[in-house]
Amino acid sequence: MTLRPPRMNSSKVRDSALDYEIAQEQAAALGRLGRALEAALAALSEHDGLRADSGDLPEQAPAGAARERLLREASNALWCFVVQREAVGLRDQRAIMREYRVPIEVQNRMGAFGTGPRFRQA
Repeated sequence: MTLRPPRMNSSKVRDSALDYEIAQEQAAALGRLGRALEAALAALSEHDGLRADSGDLPEQAPAGAARERLLREASNALWCFVVQREAVGLRDQRAIMREYRVPIEVQNRMGAFGTGPRFRQA
């Protein structure tokens, strides 16, 4: 009869290392998406600020193509950030809206997909 020496529970160590790597990537993804959201909201805010300086009120001025693109980018960035947060178990969206000062217009468009040529079904 052959006896094997006791082994350290190497699968637990391996799982622990893998869990650590996964947690690191999740945190990095949240950081990247948070910075992307901040940049998109800043671009939209800057565009609206420039329009307000020119005498137009952002709420009353017609939405131009540039503003529409910025709005779409901001709502997409918000959507990606919310989905990633939910994937890691952070489900309270109110904190995001408050901390990032997300305009209601961006919130309302979150998750809405465009109807451009690449979205049309045959």
